[in-house]
Amino acid sequence: MNEHRTVPDPETLIADMGARARTAARVVAQASTETKAQALQEAAVALRASESEILDANGVDMERGAANGLTAAMLDRLKLDSDRITGIADALESVAGLPDPVGAIIDESSPPNGLKLSRIRIPLGVIGIIYESRPNVTADAGAICLMAGNAAILRGGSEASESNRAIHTCLVTGLKEAGLPEDAVQLVPTTDRAAVGAMLRASGLIDIVVPRGGKSLVERVQKEARVPVLAHLEGKCHTYVHAAADPQMAQAIAINAKMRRPSICGAMETLLIDRAFAAPEALVRGLLKVGCEIRGDTAIQALNDAVVPATDVDWDTEYLEPILSVAMVDGIDAAMDHVARHGSGHTDAIVTGDPVAANHFLSTVDSAIVMHNASTQFADGGEFGLGAEIGISTGRLHARGPVALEGLTTYKWIARGDGTTRP
Repeated sequence: MNEHRTVPDPETLIADMGARARTAARVVAQASTETKAQALQEAAVALRASESEILDANGVDMERGAANGLTAAMLDRLKLDSDRITGIADALESVAGLPDPVGAIIDESSPPNGLKLSRIRIPLGVIGIIYESRPNVTADAGAICLMAGNAAILRGGSEASESNRAIHTCLVTGLKEAGLPEDAVQLVPTTDRAAVGAMLRASGLIDIVVPRGGKSLVERVQKEARVPVLAHLEGKCHTYVHAAADPQMAQAIAINAKMRRPSICGAMETLLIDRAFAAPEALVRGLLKVGCEIRGDTAIQALNDAVVPATDVDWDTEYLEPILSVAMVDGIDAAMDHVARHGSGHTDAIVTGDPVAANHFLSTVDSAIVMHNASTQFADGGEFGLGAEIGISTGRLHARGPVALEGLTTYKWIARGDGTTRP
């Protein structure tokens, strides 16, 4: 597992991988839905057959991670067992069954000039994925890129290097069995951090980079990249409880949005309560009762002695744990102003029985996902019916929100004429 591997310097390595990926991408872009699905199905078969080898590789990573002081949470993300390997294989088969976006007609028109125009979905090309911790991302990211007709260059974290290699081997087996080029899904064979920088500078070789990991990773990618980036930095999600909100609904949504899984990017981090809402004290008490620490402004502090005073930093913090900043606001415009000043453009929600207020919030708040009477924890590609996602995008270009197969495509114009010339 730990034999010495000689690899070129990072710049040369990524240049070579990028060139090979570009060649493979041209093949995969033309591959049939059935061929791409076969590659993923065969990879799933290989994963199940290679369970013992994958577990051995993961054991090396786990032992090394423990020795290097990884936290219990990080070790849990890293750990593989029989059930998790089965889950990875099942996910590959699930992606194989998704509708293929490549070649789909977005729209058609016939302008007066005599042309027949259509916009057709095509793959993005070569996608670089930079990720940490979870070895399942090796399979998930490779599968989603492939099914959308792209080639992928994967750079996993050093803590999962052996696990990633073992899983990648199964993906290569699937590609071979389906007659697709092995270079369609490549794994960077070095843990040298300089390889990340080389990927970020690989303009012309890598078409887009998708980071999946903690804030420091995403910040680095967004700061250094010379290629487009599809990512979100933080999930500073808000829920606004409007004056016309049903108190029981508001409490159920608030508790779920914060406490279901506090560590995910769709978890609510700030609760805004309208000053005219009928039951603010009960709402705060309900959150405290389920173990949520509340950091509130002076109006919220007056509702319950257990509320901790909020500081200016709290309104701009993604806690990712059972801590919530709570503020009292004077109406919907004040709430939306707070979201605009402190939000991250990820997911924001309004709870109200007033459809006019709901529509005002939904049309005005400029976030990738805006919700009415629903928990922000639904910010997930699977929950949106996309089958799988490669991440959440909070940018304004190309794709926003959960990015799945369609989000990994672009389009081209097809113009058909009949000897048509322009006067």
